[in-house]
Amino acid sequence: MFKFVLRWSAISIVIGLLAGTASAGFLAALDYVTRTRTENPWLLFLLPVAGILIAWLYHRHGKGTEAGNILILDEIHSPKQTVPLRMAPLVLFGTLTTHLFGGSAGREGTAVQMGASLADQLTRVFKFDSAERKLLLMAGISAGFASVFGTPIAGAVFGLEVLTLRKIRSAAVLPCFAAAIIADRVCTLWGIHHTVYKISEVPAMSMINVGSAILAGVAFGLCARFFTKSLHHVIRLFKNGIANPLVRTFVGGILVVVLAALMQTDRYLGLGIPVIVESFQQHVAPYDFVLKILFTAVTLGSGFKGGEVTPLFFIGATLGNALAWILPLPLSLLSGMGFVAVFAGAAMTPLACTVMAIELFGNQGAVFCAVACVVSFLSSGSKGIYHSHHTEVAKNA
Repeated sequence: MFKFVLRWSAISIVIGLLAGTASAGFLAALDYVTRTRTENPWLLFLLPVAGILIAWLYHRHGKGTEAGNILILDEIHSPKQTVPLRMAPLVLFGTLTTHLFGGSAGREGTAVQMGASLADQLTRVFKFDSAERKLLLMAGISAGFASVFGTPIAGAVFGLEVLTLRKIRSAAVLPCFAAAIIADRVCTLWGIHHTVYKISEVPAMSMINVGSAILAGVAFGLCARFFTKSLHHVIRLFKNGIANPLVRTFVGGILVVVLAALMQTDRYLGLGIPVIVESFQQHVAPYDFVLKILFTAVTLGSGFKGGEVTPLFFIGATLGNALAWILPLPLSLLSGMGFVAVFAGAAMTPLACTVMAIELFGNQGAVFCAVACVVSFLSSGSKGIYHSHHTEVAKNA
């Protein structure tokens, strides 16, 4: 045991340094391209051309990396070969390009793929066997997730919960927690600051309030299910309708431009963090979550890069905000519950999302968030974004 702890503590430090530094660079660059797009709205019109570039790069140089997270999943469950190092720069470039020109996408997919691909390069150095590679990849995933969101404990639990099909490997607990905590700290030391979300009011526990939390959880779970099915359906439509991946992203880019023009707003482009913050403070349009689902499904479904989680935060927070009109719970609490619970249902990770709520919002509202996450998970169906979506991507590649 002493040898195992010493060995994997040292390895986790290396993984944490690599993933934390990569996430810091990614978040700084993402902030820059987001500000650039906001200051230059005309960049949106180049999104279709950017889509062609992303698809061409993956077609020309991305062989063996197109599947993204599903490739990492496959290597954890059935180790075969080292995850290509080129996955990291490709997904980094693809995500930054998507955001620079206005695609609606997230960032966790990029951080997870960078963390896992960088961690797996240690296999070449230390000649790890298949069992050790599983721990290595899980630690890389935890480190990437933790550092990109500033939630070290949730990142560790996420790596254990989502990528092991609910069968947590005891040997992976130390690498996942150590790598996640170190990566988050390293990212912070590089000067990266994460957005602060605040639940300003939490009511007393009562039958009415808990019942309202359960009803909200059902709504969040159904929304998560709708998001997953919508994304899956859009991927299938693009695949069946357009065989050429370059044309797929071009058409997807045009559709996003048209949608933004019809809505006459950039509210649903990019990460959407300003809208998330707004939803904790005041009422927003009750249809915001529906339009974000549409923009995100078209962006990711046509082949642009990024992730689903931050859009899910947007969708959940704005749905919770809308529910404040009909449920007797405070607006900020419902927005916070939705923030984590829609993600819990879509990713099928109620434990990680409950921990995330505590790390982001503090202890206040923890019970309400936990109820919402569990109920959402139970209401969201049997397939989440890390099953149907990425499996479909792998088939389309």
